[in-house]
Amino acid sequence: MAELKISETRDLTRIERIGAHSHIRGLGLDSTLEARAVSEGMVGQTRARRAAGVILQMIKEGKIAGRAVLLAGQPGTGKTAIAMGMAKSLGMETPFAVISGSEIFSLEMSKTEALMQSFRKAIGVRIKEETEVIEGEVVEVQIDRPAVAGAASKTGKLTMKTTEMETVYDLGAKMIEALGKEKVQSGDVIAIDKASGRITKLGRSFSRSRDYDAMGPQTKFVQCPDGELQKRKEVVHCVTLHEIDVINSRTQGFLALFTGDTGEIRAEVREQIDTKVAEWREEGKAEIVPGVLFIDEVHMLDIECFSFLNRALENEMAPILVVATNRGFTKIRGTNEKSQHGMPIDLLDRLLIINTEPYTKDEIRKILDIRCQEEDVEMAEEAKALLTHIGVETSLRYAINLITTAALACQKRKGKTVESEDVTRVYSLFLDVKRSTQYLMEYQNQYMFSSSSAKEVEEDDGNDMVS
Repeated sequence: MAELKISETRDLTRIERIGAHSHIRGLGLDSTLEARAVSEGMVGQTRARRAAGVILQMIKEGKIAGRAVLLAGQPGTGKTAIAMGMAKSLGMETPFAVISGSEIFSLEMSKTEALMQSFRKAIGVRIKEETEVIEGEVVEVQIDRPAVAGAASKTGKLTMKTTEMETVYDLGAKMIEALGKEKVQSGDVIAIDKASGRITKLGRSFSRSRDYDAMGPQTKFVQCPDGELQKRKEVVHCVTLHEIDVINSRTQGFLALFTGDTGEIRAEVREQIDTKVAEWREEGKAEIVPGVLFIDEVHMLDIECFSFLNRALENEMAPILVVATNRGFTKIRGTNEKSQHGMPIDLLDRLLIINTEPYTKDEIRKILDIRCQEEDVEMAEEAKALLTHIGVETSLRYAINLITTAALACQKRKGKTVESEDVTRVYSLFLDVKRSTQYLMEYQNQYMFSSSSAKEVEEDDGNDMVS
């Protein structure tokens, strides 16, 4: 008798990418804008977070735009984390655009056009319009399918009710298709947009809650609507100025948003859009939502870009600009002049500067705890203490990089918890900056182009950057 083979079954799990700041969920402030010690993935930097909270309040009120904030601090002190926390705290409706200073030099367009597009991505427009909506509970859906395929199109009837009335609607082929797509059945509460024919499922009626023994976690119960079936409702659309620019400037219209082929947008198109948006604002049809543009590594911009930023911030439709840099006294790109943070004095004058400070030993320990949870690594207390010591002696980023590598070393020896020996092993395998520099100084003669001594390199670094 042939042996029955049972096929192997495995759980399907969704793979999620873990990023450097995937543990950040907000700024970790209480209702009085005081920073909690450890909250929403944020640790330490209480002064910087409090300052960012005040800026956040300004953005939420939407009254002050065209302000600029500089996050300045040493590498690995949480500047990008604070910007990410601001983005998460703002919610979905407020636009938040992120670019890197070096990004604008690699695009197929001029530097000023790239910056202008980034500015307009960070300005939202909330457009209000009134539409006719049919809203009610579905009593019955009857669809008559033709006996012979292709002989005639499907027809049907839809019975809908509110608490006060009930009506039967005749259905065409398109509406039948839309109902099928949304899987509408009797007992569902739906809204139909009369102009576009779009169907939105609002939930399931409470009166039908006992129809089934088991319900999925996504099943939402709502009350049966009252009043008339046909209502006039105000619908709000949120778009950015850049999206309006793209739709109006390219032949393929909104498809350009998906293809990414936006190209350079003519100034006349932008002027017309600004005029139209101003008209809508006067009529009360639209309102402007100033968002946030975050430029990381701002010292990578050159003097022309800084001049553009000066002018763009004075525009009445400007977002809040948040820039970050880890440079001290260094050259302004495009000039031979040196300045604080590699930025011209006239732009620095307009900035509110928030300083970030190096993390203490306790804060490094808390950050490593959070990262171990985020990367799903079980680590013994001794190993965490050793990793904290490494973080203090080298850098926080280096210590974070050792978490997953130590977990892999632990996996290799078939262990379940990362021990000190695993951390020591990966510490010997991967060099930090100090040990790498020491190695270079010992063996520099064996490398190519080693004519300049390590001393000269150190002197140059000392002139370029104040750590």
